[in-house]
Amino acid sequence: MHRASLFFNKSSLTQFPTRLAITSKNARTTMLSRYYATHKELKFGVEGRASLLQGVDILAKAVAITLGPKGRNVIIEQSYGSPKITKDGVTSSLTQFPTRLAITSKNARTTMLSRYYATHKELKFGVEGRASLLQGVDILAKAVAITLGPKGRNVIIEQSYGSPKITKDGVTVAKSITLQDKFENLGARLVQDVANKTNEVAGDGTTTATVLTRAIFVEGVKNVAAGCNPMDLRRGVQLAVDAIVKFLRENSRVITTSEEIAQVATISANGDTHVGQLIANAMEKVGKEGVITVKEGKTIDDELEITEGMKFDRGYISPYFITDAKAQKVELEKPLIVLSEKKISVLQDILPALESSAQQRRPLLIIAEDIEGEALAACILNKLRGNIQVAAVKAPGFGDNRKSILGDLAILTGSTVFSDELDIKLERATPDLFGTTGSVVITKEDTIILNGEGSKDQINHRCEQIRATINDPSTSDYEKEKLQERLAKLSGGVAVIKVGGASEVEVSEKKDRFVDALNATRAAVEEGIVPGGGIALLKSIKCLDSFKTNNFDQQLGVSIIKSALQKPARTIVDNAGEEGAVIVGKLLEDHINDFNYGYDAATGEYGDLIARGIVDPLKVVRTALIDASGVASLLTTTECMITEAPEENKGVGAGGMGGGMGGMGGAGMM
Repeated sequence: MHRASLFFNKSSLTQFPTRLAITSKNARTTMLSRYYATHKELKFGVEGRASLLQGVDILAKAVAITLGPKGRNVIIEQSYGSPKITKDGVTSSLTQFPTRLAITSKNARTTMLSRYYATHKELKFGVEGRASLLQGVDILAKAVAITLGPKGRNVIIEQSYGSPKITKDGVTVAKSITLQDKFENLGARLVQDVANKTNEVAGDGTTTATVLTRAIFVEGVKNVAAGCNPMDLRRGVQLAVDAIVKFLRENSRVITTSEEIAQVATISANGDTHVGQLIANAMEKVGKEGVITVKEGKTIDDELEITEGMKFDRGYISPYFITDAKAQKVELEKPLIVLSEKKISVLQDILPALESSAQQRRPLLIIAEDIEGEALAACILNKLRGNIQVAAVKAPGFGDNRKSILGDLAILTGSTVFSDELDIKLERATPDLFGTTGSVVITKEDTIILNGEGSKDQINHRCEQIRATINDPSTSDYEKEKLQERLAKLSGGVAVIKVGGASEVEVSEKKDRFVDALNATRAAVEEGIVPGGGIALLKSIKCLDSFKTNNFDQQLGVSIIKSALQKPARTIVDNAGEEGAVIVGKLLEDHINDFNYGYDAATGEYGDLIARGIVDPLKVVRTALIDASGVASLLTTTECMITEAPEENKGVGAGGMGGGMGGMGGAGMM
């Protein structure tokens, strides 16, 4: 008898065709197997050991390639989110292969999860795997690249509901693509990540990033297949990119005028001067840090709506405060402003403010957590009797955010926030604790405070504090969004661009162009501009001519970047119907030292691109190159790809479960 005891009776713990049951000395295991038993398969001797060896060999091969300082990467498909690129051997092993090999870990929780939630995997190695990745990258990049440049073409995307989407936006095209082959889809999804990251950081440049990724990866795969060390190739690529970024920074120029802002926006809007000018007008009105939003309008024309001052989404508490019955709004000129973190309900609390308003013959605005009871009644009564003009508004935000916004309002209007921390109570307030502003407009939904009379130095100091918090790595994305809104309201204003059009499809396409142009403009204001049309990257090649590395393979990495830097300009020219290779060759041969000299694909003419208004934000070009080189290098150093295997037909398994339940019934009767 073997170590496992065998017996034949009705209470068999599993159901083989012969009702063979295998028991364990572990009581809990035995109990679980009694209730959840399934059909089993057995192998003996040489055949069994051969299967075990095959499973061990597959796993060991996937893990072993990560070993050492020059170990390769493994790409693992995730059930959700982006594919995972890793050199961690444990991560690579936590899976189940087609051989039904169960992989365990020293970590008990990981072992448990892999036992119950793992799915079968498919693997590809080396040249075969990289070829599949390259195919996926190539398909996605081809679809995205045709949108590049002033004469780039449109892409029509079927929607799961509604009308098809027509767009020239690279990231929109990239996001819409899913490939049937899982290994090809790994490559496509990783390029999608490049486009998304570039879009998040710079707001534009997604098509350029995609074109660069394909160019770098194609050359990398060729060199690895020829026997080059992929880790040295990657190092050479990184060194070259660092040199290019430094060169671009040294040759960029700061934009200062509204005309330059309009030029940047126009280029990003595919040459639409109307879009460029509208964005320039909005930025001129609200400032560099002002809030500019784009939304779908309800008319056929595009509209720009400007709000100068601080606006927040709280309206008047009572309609009795209305001063303009026709417009249904409250307008106060030169009002006194009272700010309170707490709820106001007692008349005594607002009496000093009411008296100051009456004595100075000035309107009164109260902003508090809430105002109710006799305090609210007193305000309404004085308003109706004509004693004073008064209005009350609930404080915006919640919790700590409300406290911060009230602090901003205090700085803006030169007032004091009455809170638990303040020694002086509201009922003992003096006129010097009240703020003032040029005017206030209150509707049912919103309040706008215009021309606050707070100290400019204090406002600037408050803005610097907010900027520092935004740049703090520990600040969450949600907090950054709220801080950016506060900064915009303090330092600039709010502009809303309402996109018009004759149809839903037209409005959607125009909105994409407005958003791209707005993002590019912000990036240009932040870091400056370089010549557009792919020329900045093309002319950067010269800084690599005398660039030296530690070995031959690293030097090949530099050559890969030199080749890739030509691709954006060539693609733009090709999309314009001209011969990209010829024009790029001429620019490199005859005008390599003139950084601004290039080819205008829109007109077919050569000249100074900066003077012609053909410019790109440095941040967009820089981010596209860094992101593309990073992911392409990782792909080049990848030696193993792991994806989920197609699901098997579970009809047999379901029948087995039914038999198991019958066995459980027999066990219960014993």
